[in-house]
Amino acid sequence: MNQTELPADFYALMQQQWGSQIADELCTSLSDTLPSVSVRLNLAKSPLPSLPNEKVPWCENGYYLAERPAFTYDPLLHAGAYYVQDASSMFLSHIVKQFVEHPVVALDLCAAPGGKSTLLSGCLLGGSLLVSNEPMRQRAQVLAENMTKWGSPYSVVTQNFPADFTSFSQFFDLIVTDVPCSGEGMFRKDEQAVRDWSLQNVELCWKRQRDILESVWPALKPGGLLVYSTCTFNHFEDEDNVQWIAEHLGAEVLTVPVESDWKIFGQYHFLPGYVCGEGQFMAVLRKNGTPSGHTVRSEKGKPAKSEPLALRQWVEGDFHFFLHKDAYHAVPAEYASQVAMLRSRLNVLVAGVQLAVPKGRDWQPAHSLAMSIACRREVFPLAELSYEQALAYLRHESVQIDAPKGYVLLTYMDQPLGFVKNLGNRANNLYPSEWRIRSGYTTPFCLFE
Repeated sequence: MNQTELPADFYALMQQQWGSQIADELCTSLSDTLPSVSVRLNLAKSPLPSLPNEKVPWCENGYYLAERPAFTYDPLLHAGAYYVQDASSMFLSHIVKQFVEHPVVALDLCAAPGGKSTLLSGCLLGGSLLVSNEPMRQRAQVLAENMTKWGSPYSVVTQNFPADFTSFSQFFDLIVTDVPCSGEGMFRKDEQAVRDWSLQNVELCWKRQRDILESVWPALKPGGLLVYSTCTFNHFEDEDNVQWIAEHLGAEVLTVPVESDWKIFGQYHFLPGYVCGEGQFMAVLRKNGTPSGHTVRSEKGKPAKSEPLALRQWVEGDFHFFLHKDAYHAVPAEYASQVAMLRSRLNVLVAGVQLAVPKGRDWQPAHSLAMSIACRREVFPLAELSYEQALAYLRHESVQIDAPKGYVLLTYMDQPLGFVKNLGNRANNLYPSEWRIRSGYTTPFCLFE
C-alpha cells in the first residue's frame, strides 16, 4: 500500500486536524513503514530472565523485538509467560500506575483478544477483581483462552453486550472501554480497514461509541475511573467523545504525565512514525461524585455441597468453591458474592480457576488449574519437557515421559504447559484439543533462548 491508496477524505481530515507536515509524515508511515513488534512479560508466572531488548518506555515489562518471529512455535507463549501486544496499547499500564492506588473491581468492556485485560491483570494492585467482556461469541472464546493462560484467579470472563451491564449500579471502580472504531490506527496492518474507511463510517462509529458509554456509565462508581481508547486518529471518535463524556455523562478529564521523548501528541495520541507502535488514542476520566466504598449487594455465593477435599489442596489461597456445569471452580473468597452476582445476570465463560472435571469415579485436573498462578505445583508429579516434546504436547500428540503413573503436570523451562495422565506405557494428552497448534513444523523458536 502506498500513500495514494489511502482514502482522500482521510488524508484531508488528517491535514485539517494535524497540519500538512504531521499529516504527510503520518500517512507516509501508514503506507511504507513496517509495524513494530513488542511483547509484555507475565511477571506473576515463574521467573524468567529479562530480555536484552529495548524496553517500552511507558511499560516496565514491555519489550520491543527486532522482528516478528514465529510466536506460535514458542511453548512459553502457550504457557502464558508473555503476551504479544502493540507497544502503544501498553500505555494503559502507565495510566493505572498513575491513578489506581488500591485494589479495585475493574471491567474491560470490549476486551478480545485480551491484550488490555492481560495487562490489567498484571498491573492492578493485588486483590483486584477483573471482569473481561466480549460480546461476540468467537472472539469471547479467544479472550477466555488468553485469560486462562495468563493465570490470574482474580479473573472473570463474560460474553455480553454493554447494555447488560447497565443494571450493575456502581459496581466497578475502573472501566476500560477500548471501543469499536473506524480502525485508522490499523491501516498498515489491515488493508481491509483502509477499504472500509469513510466519513460515513466514522460518523456511525462515534455515535455507536456514545451508545456504549451511556449503557455502561451507571455501572461506574462516583469517583471511579473510565479509560476511553480507540485505534483511530480523528477527533470525532477521540477528543470530541471525551468532551461529550465529560459534559453529558459528568466527568473530569484527567491529565496523564508523560515524558517529552515519548512523542505522544495531545491527549493522548500515538502516531506511527513518531512512536514505535501502532495508532492509539487513550484518555482517562474521573466520574463526578464522591468516591465510596464497595456497595454491591448480592446473594452470597453458595458453596459446593461436597467438593472433594483433595481439590482444596490443589490451590494456594482462600477460595470459595462451587460446582458449575459438572466442573468444580474456585474464586477468591473475598469476591464470592460479586462473582455470584455476575453469574446470576451475565453469560460467564470463566470465573476464577476451573479446578477439575469428573472422570468416572475420579476428578481430572482441568487445564485452567495448570495455567493458574494459584496452582500448588507440589501436589502433582512434574515432568520437564524438551522443546520437541513441548511442541508435540501442544499439537495434542502423545508424549513419552519418565514420571509416576497418574496425573502429571508438564513444564517447559519451568513454566507449566498442562496435564497428562501417565499410564506407564503411554501418557494421555489432556491439552485442550481446540487450542492445539494446527500448522506444520517450522524453525524452533523460544523468546528466552
